[in-house]
Amino acid sequence: MLLRTSIGLLATSLLLALPGCKGGAKTTTSAGPKVEMPFTGNKYESNNRFFRGTGTGTSVKQNIARSKSDLEAKNQLAGQLGTTIRAVTDQYLGQTENANNAEVADKFQQLVREVMSTSIGDLRKIGEEIRQNQETQEFTVYTAYEIKKNAMFRFMKKQAQLDQKLDEVTRKRIEEIMDEEIKKADAEDHD
Repeated sequence: MLLRTSIGLLATSLLLALPGCKGGAKTTTSAGPKVEMPFTGNKYESNNRFFRGTGTGTSVKQNIARSKSDLEAKNQLAGQLGTTIRAVTDQYLGQTENANNAEVADKFQQLVREVMSTSIGDLRKIGEEIRQNQETQEFTVYTAYEIKKNAMFRFMKKQAQLDQKLDEVTRKRIEEIMDEEIKKADAEDHD
């Protein structure tokens, strides 16, 4: 009987204590509170129509923080483009029987690197926020960029046409791949 009463009191105490454990509106876990970052969510993620990249840079000098943020966002774009081109190239070259496939793939990757190191005309900055920590005097810059996929593929096609190092077979292959990707991106743009 004493044991049953003790268990009952213990259970009642636990039930009364549970509402107090929620801690009100706080959403802090053992990892710490949730941090709201600028330029997150669907609006800032790549999709069927856009390549998008975001970056963050911190420095005691605002221009250096901005440069770091720009570089990180553009590197993110380059990584996405490189991954997309690699997948498209592999798929396309896998469908064709050609002794030059490996060379075409290498030239294509080289073209991607060259394109990303040039100034891209249709690259748009879609957001920038600058914050300064009053204690450390450090600036943190958040940046978001986007480029339409069809514009990027057209730019790459144009660069391939102008590239004197490409032989005619490789240039034709790259143009075919870009035309196919431009057609897909244009279709997404009209939906």
